Amino acid sequence: FLTALKELTETGAADFHGELLTATTPIPARVAGAEAGVPLLVAAMGPQALRVSGELADGILPYLAGPRALAEHIVPAVTAAAEAAGRPAPRIVALVNGVVTDDVDAVRERVAEQLAFYEKIPSYIRAIELSGGRQAVDVAVIGNEKAVAAEVRRYRDAGATEVVFAGTEIAGDADRRRTWALLGELAG
Repeated sequence: FLTALKELTETGAADFHGELLTATTPIPARVAGAEAGVPLLVAAMGPQALRVSGELADGILPYLAGPRALAEHIVPAVTAAAEAAGRPAPRIVALVNGVVTDDVDAVRERVAEQLAFYEKIPSYIRAIELSGGRQAVDVAVIGNEKAVAAEVRRYRDAGATEVVFAGTEIAGDADRRRTWALLGELAG
C-alpha cells in the first residue's frame, strides 16, 4: 500500500501489482500546480509496522506512546529500518492527549473516560505498557504550564521530532487557550 501511495503522490500515477494489492490509475491523478512529494506519515507502533514505515514512509504518528516507549522501542526501531533502507531519519510526530489546567484531578478523570476505549486495543495496550502506564490516561499530559512544558521536553528528548497535542478542549476554552499559548511558545 505504501509503495503504491508513494508512487501516486510523487508522480500522479500508480502502476503497482503486488501479492495483496493492485493499484493503477486510469488517468493521471496529478493536480495542476500541486507539489510532488506529499510526506507519508503512518500511525505505526508495532515492530512490523515500524520496520515497514522506516523503509517506505517519511515518518510515523505514534499515539498513546509516552517518552519511554518512544526512546526505548519506537524511535530505535523505525530509525534502524530507515537507515538499513538507505533512507533519511524519519519524522516522529508524537500525538499526545494533553492540556494545561489547574484542575488536574477533574480533567484527568474526564480524559480517563474519553480514552478508556483504547485500553481494549492490543496495540495501544502495548504502547501504554511500554510507556510505564496501566491506563491510557497515564500517558496523557495534564498540568500547569511548567509541568506540561517539562513533558513536551521529555517527548523531544525521547526522539520526537514534533509533538502534537489532541484533546485540548476537554477542560474548556480558557484552558485550551492556555495550552495553545504554551505550545506556541515552545514551538518558538
